[in-house]
Amino acid sequence: MNKYELAMILSPVLDEEGRVEEVAKIQATLERFGAKIEKVDDWGKRKLAYEIKKVNEGFYSFTAFEAPADAPAEIESRMRIMENVLRYLIIRKEA
Repeated sequence: MNKYELAMILSPVLDEEGRVEEVAKIQATLERFGAKIEKVDDWGKRKLAYEIKKVNEGFYSFTAFEAPADAPAEIESRMRIMENVLRYLIIRKEA
């Protein structure tokens, strides 16, 4: 099992309830592929460095998790089709 961190930017048009639902859906996807979530860090709404889909702000969220080596590819394939996720990045942390 490797340690990873998922950084994502969610759409700013989501209300508080919608944002919580979207984060819960992503966490369920992580757990579905064998990930053990260690820490979730929500930064709230921040301004983006450049426009994405004609939007200049979004909700930033970071999730640290431990998962098998093949999990990040599966998780990314699921996140790619989520319409409320503007950007995402999964990085492997050093041990």
